[in-house]
Amino acid sequence: MQIVVLPGDGIGPEITTATAGVLRAASERFQLNLRLEEHAVGHASLKLSGTTVRPELLDIVRAADGLILGPTATFDFKDEAHGEINPSRHFRKNLDLYANIRPARTYVGRPGRIGDFDLVVVRENTEGFYADRNLEQGNGEMLITPDVVISLRRITRLCCERIAHAACRLAMKRRKHLTIVHKANVLKIGDGMFLDICRAAAKAYPGLGVDDILVDAMMAHVVRRPDRFDVIVSTNMFGDILSDLTAELSGSLGLGGSLNVGHRHAMAQAAHGSAPDIAGQDVANPVSLILSTALLLAWHGEKTGAVRYEEAARAIEAAVAKAIGEGRATRDVGGKLGTIAAGAAIAEILQAG
Repeated sequence: MQIVVLPGDGIGPEITTATAGVLRAASERFQLNLRLEEHAVGHASLKLSGTTVRPELLDIVRAADGLILGPTATFDFKDEAHGEINPSRHFRKNLDLYANIRPARTYVGRPGRIGDFDLVVVRENTEGFYADRNLEQGNGEMLITPDVVISLRRITRLCCERIAHAACRLAMKRRKHLTIVHKANVLKIGDGMFLDICRAAAKAYPGLGVDDILVDAMMAHVVRRPDRFDVIVSTNMFGDILSDLTAELSGSLGLGGSLNVGHRHAMAQAAHGSAPDIAGQDVANPVSLILSTALLLAWHGEKTGAVRYEEAARAIEAAVAKAIGEGRATRDVGGKLGTIAAGAAIAEILQAG
């Protein structure tokens, strides 16, 4: 399996190094023959090449079996005309990575803030209120006068249908329950269509239980009883906010994996930002990116029928759980290790089997 690795900015290189060590351990144990090909993006690429994402990089990623993107300083990149491209948006849009899969779960030894739970947020990833990706050309946010801004949201039947089916398929592999999160009482046309399409899609999956909750009410429900949820599907911005909340409820945003999936490509990406304030200090938690790469391996295994990749993914997740349970983790999740040592602990557990 050929994987392109883009370390990114801030803590990105540190957590990517830790993640690579875990991947090498998984590759050796499960005979995956992983080949990691590293390229610069973000500020490092801007300094070297005058752009945060070199034009040829997209073709390199398309030719590979998967992509790992470390956190990037997306807020710094405002002017594409001067090479300041948002790497995350660039790959999500150009690879049509329409589903953002965001698991959140609690761990033995590191209880969640409000009890144990295990759920997944499935977020539509290509349209919605995200102004930088909902138009073919230009931006969906417009300055009408110095005092008036209009932001456009795009909702399409195609995108609703494919995210609905992605969520339903995942729910059928888990506890067979789907929750649709929306705001159809106010956004009657756009969210109304999303809700109707999700309900219709769910009928094709016998035994799948379905409910729907308004997004504002959902924030209360998921804080009160996260254990009642299995797979949650929502539009882009609602899903983005909800997935950060559920990850933090599990103990830390640094425990949340994230996989961006399309029909042909997938990108593992840490759920958090580049945290420049702690960069270079060996204190960043690498677990989010490690779990994201486990999701990437599982996706590749399912896509190709190579079961060993799915076995490796489960073993990485188990090694992470064991490391956290034993306190062999970074300080933000109750441990005393640095970034590299925390990654090495997970790799050691993985190698021991």
